[in-house]
Amino acid sequence: MVLELDVILSWLAQHYWPFVRVSSMFITMALFSGRSIPVRIKIFTAVAIIIGIAPVLPPVNYPFDPVSVQGMMITAQQVVIGSLLGILSLMVINTFTIAGQILGMQIGLGFAAMVDPSTGQQVPVLAQFYLMLATLMFLAFDGHLMMIRVVVASFDAVPIGPRGLDADAFYYVANWGSWMFAAAMTFALSAVVSILTMNLAFGIMTRAAPQLNIFTIGFPIKMISGLAILWLTIGNFIVHFENQWNRGIEALCFVLGGSC
Repeated sequence: MVLELDVILSWLAQHYWPFVRVSSMFITMALFSGRSIPVRIKIFTAVAIIIGIAPVLPPVNYPFDPVSVQGMMITAQQVVIGSLLGILSLMVINTFTIAGQILGMQIGLGFAAMVDPSTGQQVPVLAQFYLMLATLMFLAFDGHLMMIRVVVASFDAVPIGPRGLDADAFYYVANWGSWMFAAAMTFALSAVVSILTMNLAFGIMTRAAPQLNIFTIGFPIKMISGLAILWLTIGNFIVHFENQWNRGIEALCFVLGGSC
C-alpha cells in the first residue's frame, strides 16, 4: 500500500492540532494540572482521547505545515482554547481554596501551612483540606468526564483554524473570576460572622475587665470554637460546590458559544 504525502499530512492535521488543544486543557485542568501527575500520564491520556474522538471531529480544511506562519497561528490558537477551558475548571476548585484561606485567617490557623503538591507553594492547612474536598467532589460530579465532553464540543463550536475565541470570551472569563471571591465569601460567611461576634464579645470582656489577658484566654477559645463552627457548617459544602460547578459549566458553554 502506497500512501501519498497529502494523505499523511491530512491525517497529521486531523490528529496533531486536536492533540494540542486537548493536551493544553490537561495541563491547566483541575486535578490533572498538579505536579504530582507525571507529564507522561497527561500526554498518554491526551493521545488516548484523540485516538478515540478523531474519527468524529470535523475535518480540518487547512494544510498541515506547523512551521509556517499560518501553522504556528493555528497551533497557538489551540493552546489558548485548551488552556482557557482548563483554567475555568481550575477556578471552580480554587474557589474553595480561597474560602479555606479566609477561614484559616479568621480562626487563627493561618500560620499552620503545608506544601500544596499541585503548586509547590505553602498554603494553609485548612485551605488544603477544602482543596482535597473540592477535588473529590469534582470527581464525584464526573467533572473530568464533563471536561472531555466540553473539549470535544469545542471542535464544533470553534473549528481548527487561525481564528479562535473572540474578545468577549476572554473578558467573560476574566470577569467570571469575581465569582471565585463571591462564592468563597458566601461559603465562609457564616463562620466569619460567628468569629466576628466572638471577637466582639472578647472586646467587651477586655473593656469590662482589663486585667484579663485576652490573648491567653481568647486564642484557644477562638480556635476551638472555630473548629466547632467548621464542623457545623461542613454539610453545606456539597450545595456550594454544586452551585459553583453549575456556574462553571455555564461559563464553559458561554466561551464555546452555547454549544455544550
